[in-house]
Amino acid sequence: MTATPAGFEPVFCTIVPPHVLDTLARHEDPALAGPARRTLERDALERTHRRLTTVLGAPAPATPREAESGRPHRTVHDARHHQDLPGHKVRGEGDEPGKDATVNRAYAGLGATFDLYLQAYARDSINGEGLPLDATVHFDRDYNNAFWNGERMVFGDGDGEIFLDFTIPVDVIGHELTHGVTQYTANLTYFGQPGALNESMSDVFGSLIKQYTLGQTAAEADWLIGAGLLAPRVTGRALRSMKEPGTAYDDDVLGKDPQPATMDGFVRTGRDNGGVHINSGIPNHAFYLAATALGGHAWERAGQVWYDVLTGGELRQDALFADFATLTVAAARARFGDGEELQAVLKAWEQVGVRTL
Repeated sequence: MTATPAGFEPVFCTIVPPHVLDTLARHEDPALAGPARRTLERDALERTHRRLTTVLGAPAPATPREAESGRPHRTVHDARHHQDLPGHKVRGEGDEPGKDATVNRAYAGLGATFDLYLQAYARDSINGEGLPLDATVHFDRDYNNAFWNGERMVFGDGDGEIFLDFTIPVDVIGHELTHGVTQYTANLTYFGQPGALNESMSDVFGSLIKQYTLGQTAAEADWLIGAGLLAPRVTGRALRSMKEPGTAYDDDVLGKDPQPATMDGFVRTGRDNGGVHINSGIPNHAFYLAATALGGHAWERAGQVWYDVLTGGELRQDALFADFATLTVAAARARFGDGEELQAVLKAWEQVGVRTL
């Protein structure tokens, strides 16, 4: 079993930022505010449970003996709208699809994530050693989130008013599981700039998983995170846009997407762990710029550089944007030489206002 980095502290990571739920929780309509408040309360309890589990030293899940190297080992559970995890097992590896579309999407999304990491980066599951991929669906009632708790993926069904089923976008599944990859590699501190990098890693590879599944080039991709998740009444396309941070939604209820695209808009705040879901727009945009400048399939060159940095052992847990950018430049040169890959990476960071050291 792969050991996690020194000082390892798995974090509780959600796809919907707290500032979005805070806005909803203050709405005058109980149908909108109620689910948001309950989701915030549930997230707080799960976060506390995660910390207690870390302190008590819960063992990491073992790789099943029957699991073949280079093949996924997926298990999907159904919480049946309760809060107990993992819930009732409803589908295991190799089982035929059932009638529950949510279960089937979760199973497929776990597989899509496994495939991208294995085929593009020769990584056997999120820990590199065949770690089982576990998920729980139908968590709680009207739960407006999905999360990685250090051990498994958990999906809510949404309230149907603002959010739909959280298994709908495959990039949401890939995003949360990539928090697991980060957990087992760089273990970026979940606060401030390193926390924003942590979130950005999940957006980058979540988007690449969607692109890989659809066979899209960088030019064909929509570069949206969570497209299809917002209910029809919401004026918006997704939770975040890597192509145009700050434009994913502009809604009377949710407000306007607050993500900056460059360091000129960097947000200093103590909320959301120092703005990890907000300032992640800056490194997200840098990746988009590098990937589209290079063209072709984004996971092959830009994605390879980002993966090399995340897993290469030189990225500190408290890395700032400039530290990460500098390592991507070194990784691009080491893997591809002084050609167009290097120039695309250098220019991308320059365009978002992050200086390489």
